[in-house]
Amino acid sequence: MTDPKLKIYESVDKVVEALAGEFASFASKKEKAGEKIFLALSGGSTPQALFKTLAEKYASRINWRNIHFFWADERCVPPGDPESNYRSANELLLSRVGVPDKNIHRMRGEDSPEEEALRYESVILSIVPLKYNIPRFDWIWLGMGDDGHTASIFPDQLALMYSDRICQTAIHPVTKQKRITLTGKTLNHARRVSFLVTGPAKTEISRIVLKETELRQKYPAAHVRPSEGEVDWYMDEAATGAL
Repeated sequence: MTDPKLKIYESVDKVVEALAGEFASFASKKEKAGEKIFLALSGGSTPQALFKTLAEKYASRINWRNIHFFWADERCVPPGDPESNYRSANELLLSRVGVPDKNIHRMRGEDSPEEEALRYESVILSIVPLKYNIPRFDWIWLGMGDDGHTASIFPDQLALMYSDRICQTAIHPVTKQKRITLTGKTLNHARRVSFLVTGPAKTEISRIVLKETELRQKYPAAHVRPSEGEVDWYMDEAATGAL
């Protein structure tokens, strides 16, 4: 498994500016090579800051028609709901940079979770390139909760990290809200996975997940280590105090 690379910046703004710049360079290289990009997004405050930066600074510098957008997870709510990961990405980025509708592959949180997990799995398998018959995303952007969860894989549902499925349902352990999530099999087959982790609330869990060899095993974020790809953590100094 690939060990994570830490990329630490002084503020949230610097974190998202760094990742946005790297993504723009990557997008340019893929376009010149005549290759599409298959990207999976996550929700959360730091990804939202990234979406804003991309829309404000890179709307005309990236060929957005060359990118297919997917989601790492979604709450089982309608697309217009304030909790929808799709809604935030669409409002802050997709609708502002001219991404074609055919390139936006959202999880339908308004549908039956079990049926939607199967449908979304089939969509991914039909669009994303396969390697060893497993979808191989070019890049997946993830966050981490202060409980160590990532996507919608929570510590009490760690089996989702090792499921044979591409996409499955999950349940938030506190609110009991149903979710749809990519499984660990899919996350760990990506060419690249980037965590965006910021703020002092993430300090202790970051230390455990990144440094405590035994303790970290019960936290899903620690299990994201692509077998044939790379994983990096974009962090601000506030989140790295215990490292």
